[in-house]
Amino acid sequence: MFSKILIANRGEIAVRIMRTARALGVRTVAVYSDADRDALHTRTADEAVHIGPAPASESYLIIDGIIDAAKQTGAEAIHPGYGFLSENAAFAEACAKAGIVFIGPSENAIRIMGSKSLSKDLMVRAKVPVAPGYQGEDQSLETFKSEAKRIGYPVLLKASAGGGGKGMRLVEKAADLETSLESAKREAKSAFGDDRFLIEKFITSPRHVEVQIFGDTHGNIVHLFERDCTVQRRHQKVIEEAPAPNLPDKVRNALHQAAMEAAKTVNYVGAGTVEFLYDQSSEDVYFMEMNTRLQVEHPVTEEVTGVDLVAWQLRVAAGEPLPLKQNEITCHGHAFEARLYAESPDNGFLPSTGMIEFFSTPAGLDDVRLDLGVEEGGEVTSHYDPMIGKLITYGEDRAAALGRMKALLAETRIAGPDTNTQFLHAIASHLDFEGGNFDTGFIDANEVDLFRASNTAATAQAAAILWVAKTRQTLADGDPWSSVQGFRINAPKVHRLEIEQDGERQTLMLEISRSETAISIGDVRLPVANIACEDHQIRFDLSGQSHTATVVASSESIFVWLDADKHTLPIWQADYTSDGVAGSLTAPMPGIVTALPVKDGAKVKKGDTLIVMEAMKMEHPIEAPADGILIAHRFKVGDQLQQGDMLVEFEADET
Repeated sequence: MFSKILIANRGEIAVRIMRTARALGVRTVAVYSDADRDALHTRTADEAVHIGPAPASESYLIIDGIIDAAKQTGAEAIHPGYGFLSENAAFAEACAKAGIVFIGPSENAIRIMGSKSLSKDLMVRAKVPVAPGYQGEDQSLETFKSEAKRIGYPVLLKASAGGGGKGMRLVEKAADLETSLESAKREAKSAFGDDRFLIEKFITSPRHVEVQIFGDTHGNIVHLFERDCTVQRRHQKVIEEAPAPNLPDKVRNALHQAAMEAAKTVNYVGAGTVEFLYDQSSEDVYFMEMNTRLQVEHPVTEEVTGVDLVAWQLRVAAGEPLPLKQNEITCHGHAFEARLYAESPDNGFLPSTGMIEFFSTPAGLDDVRLDLGVEEGGEVTSHYDPMIGKLITYGEDRAAALGRMKALLAETRIAGPDTNTQFLHAIASHLDFEGGNFDTGFIDANEVDLFRASNTAATAQAAAILWVAKTRQTLADGDPWSSVQGFRINAPKVHRLEIEQDGERQTLMLEISRSETAISIGDVRLPVANIACEDHQIRFDLSGQSHTATVVASSESIFVWLDADKHTLPIWQADYTSDGVAGSLTAPMPGIVTALPVKDGAKVKKGDTLIVMEAMKMEHPIEAPADGILIAHRFKVGDQLQQGDMLVEFEADET
């Protein structure tokens, strides 16, 4: 076994590899860019080497820089993870020339299987079933037109060197072929530096099923059963599971056999995945491609087989035979993996960036695994894939594993960038998904259900103003008049918060009097009672209904969770007055005083700006709650404010 390896990757896969390496007594070396200087993988490794600026093209994709880092630290082998250089034949060749073991297949296997055209030709010769198509050298428009006509529309254009859905185009009629091919070629050239294409018959409602295979240098090749990766958005996987549900035994066996034949054809060594399309109507399976690396979704295979695939990778790369023979590998139970992304599903899945200010998952949930690349306090940047990590659950059967996944997603709380947690929960809770009845068009077909608008907006707003008032001690337990802040007899205590909800500004008012406590949201007034706050949870009755919410406040927004619904409420202005007409104003968030428009002792009108503070590069005016006199400022321009600091002393007119 190696004494030290370098991981030529970042994020959750780098951390995951380090975990197994440590268990085997192998020291690890991380590489990091400027953007990842304080990243989790950088801090988890035994050593870390800086390799360049933030863009991957100037750091994680520079082969010479990675090789130099390995030589500098004395690493005997390099694990490429997935993505970046993991399927780069030139990288595998460079490792060999430098006398460093590449923890993966041979350069030849990577080169052949990395080309969709070459691999399909090879599979045809090996009698592995492939979808009707064309993958020839003639890339002229006329050839594509004639081949598409021969195959029959609809057809799928696929970049020969592609992956991740880039360069892929569905063409439903001949009139669209030329425009689609031109667009796809531009995209493929930009993404892969290669604009060669192949064309395939489009299977109307297929499932995407893949088989995990493994080979060693002693001629042994095994499979570790299959995974279902059908649920996808933009041709990218969202939720995966093992084994594949509702699969006839003859189809399952055909998949395993075809995958083994594909691996044997190239004398495959290491971990690989053979991907297939399964036509549910005809029960035919078609080879798509082979990924010559560890897959993102490998944990579900580990959960149902009890095999540590990374440990196998290290052992095989070190020259050891596979630890188990085919008849010794069993599949037991069921597992799911949900890919947790910093993205906005309601906005076309656009990536979201920023610091993760709060991150919690439910305690006491058995058979749960978290493979994370970013933790609380970490940052999701715009330079790399926005994956935060993977949520994995196991159960004795599919229902048990899915039940745990729904519970995990419902109670996962992340404050900061937008995430797809709520969207994942909607998928896992959908009746068709629960029944295993889906194809690759599942998300598009169920758009109304999966992207449904939340009906808890008003409750979330109520939770936000109650939690802020409670944590500022303007709302006391029991007797509302026992607050540490002052009040004026016969006048209700008032708390105002201006937020944004679904693109619209809202003013929330909390009024506390002897007779009642009520929240006003626009023109609606709602009675509130039985308020209790502990850590980030607040419990309350709103219009006679009991609610429990998790609330987290940052300098810019308040984040509220009700069940699986998350609401992000940007703060426009907070007015923490101790009562409706008089008192002292406090800082709504940490910041800096930037302006004092009114002098001490000046008379002011309700709404006049008394002090201006800057927080998160935005200015926030603090306004007079009523006509009166600004007695004194407590801070000067340039002073640093802490949340809750008293800003001014203010006296309202008696009239």
